[in-house]
Amino acid sequence: MWMSTFSRFALPVLQRSTSAMACQALRACRRPAKAAGPLPSWLTSAQIRGHQTLGSASLPLARHSVRHVRALDEDRLMEVEWEDGGHSLYPFTWLRDNCQCPLCTLESAQARKLLMSDLDVHTGVDVVEVTNDNKVSIVWPDQHTSVFDAEWLKKRCFSTAARQAMREELFLNERYYWDSKLRIPTADYQEVLHDDKAALAWLLALRRVGIVYLKGAPVEQGQVARLAQRIGYLRLTFYGHTWQVQDKYMANNVAYTSGRLSLHTDYPALHFAPGVQFLHCINQAVEGGESEVVDGFHMAEQLRREDPEAFRILSSLHVDFTDTGMDYCDFMLQSKKCIIDLDGEGRVVRINYNNATRDSVLDLPLHQVQPFYRALKAYVDIMNRAENVVTYRMEPGDIVTFDNWRLLHGRRSYISRPDMLRHLEGAYLDWDEVMSRLRILRSSVNEDV
Repeated sequence: MWMSTFSRFALPVLQRSTSAMACQALRACRRPAKAAGPLPSWLTSAQIRGHQTLGSASLPLARHSVRHVRALDEDRLMEVEWEDGGHSLYPFTWLRDNCQCPLCTLESAQARKLLMSDLDVHTGVDVVEVTNDNKVSIVWPDQHTSVFDAEWLKKRCFSTAARQAMREELFLNERYYWDSKLRIPTADYQEVLHDDKAALAWLLALRRVGIVYLKGAPVEQGQVARLAQRIGYLRLTFYGHTWQVQDKYMANNVAYTSGRLSLHTDYPALHFAPGVQFLHCINQAVEGGESEVVDGFHMAEQLRREDPEAFRILSSLHVDFTDTGMDYCDFMLQSKKCIIDLDGEGRVVRINYNNATRDSVLDLPLHQVQPFYRALKAYVDIMNRAENVVTYRMEPGDIVTFDNWRLLHGRRSYISRPDMLRHLEGAYLDWDEVMSRLRILRSSVNEDV
């Protein structure tokens, strides 16, 4: 029986299922500081397949009904009591700002028409009531009327739990951390191209795990572009819309040699590095050329536990990266980045590290230079531990898709023959396009249930 890595994980979570399996999955992902062992038994499937992938995971959404609504004028809040006994509070100003009527919202674009200059941020209300069709109606002091659907309000509740649930539904920030025991989720290339459920499973696994293997692509150039069209469009860089990873004379990138590539993220010399990378094996080397990957987020959390000072340095000091050459056009790039990027809550959200393009310019005070080197070496040493590295060998027709903000990838040196030259075609996308397609596919797949 074929089973998606996330057939019992991603969709039940997104649809607010309370199944024990979904809760177990969330708990596994919400412990980022714990060392990741092998994937749980119900997550260890190495395959993602079409219509059998997600059918059992698609559960109907619970409907919410309003029991009572009242205005708390002194606090300038509207209180909704739900039929299940829960309560939600909504500020008057937010409700007026988000009126859904045609005068205030352009429905065809789901965009606000009400101007901020016309919004009374101190507004009160005249009347709040529940309509016969279980919607919430508000009459404002200027006699303008707003009507809100119960489900719309419930999803936008301001409670901590509701905001966290909405955040997760929109951005899928929870990740599964892994080490060398990972069995890389695998999908069929043709099914991903032609079946929405297979494509959704692929993108969910890409987001949660960070890497998905696709099998069965034609052994010819152009397949990464076809795959990108399934999502939206390719990210153009100075190396072109797609690029050919081959041993090249006078190479303008260390990837275009046959030597070993250390673990790295691509393009930290860009201020906004590509979020997702595709690599398609068209021809493999006679000997060597195995690929290596590590979970950069997991390694960063290990560093945070083992060497907090090194983690602080790499997440606070800005390092220079550079890339100069000629390809799609001539280029001379410079950027400054922390090796480890954190969000406002201290969560690791991006890794920026490529030893080849780390600049000789190091714009740090003298007393910070040696601590920086010590910290970077500590992080790299953790990444290179055998228990953290996943090694695999691509064969013609294989495509690996991975999160370039999270994974560091490398390659062992290789030997080719004139009649068997190693050749991979690569391409980039941004996470904005990938997440957009994921949300669209999730919506369409749920509608078909």
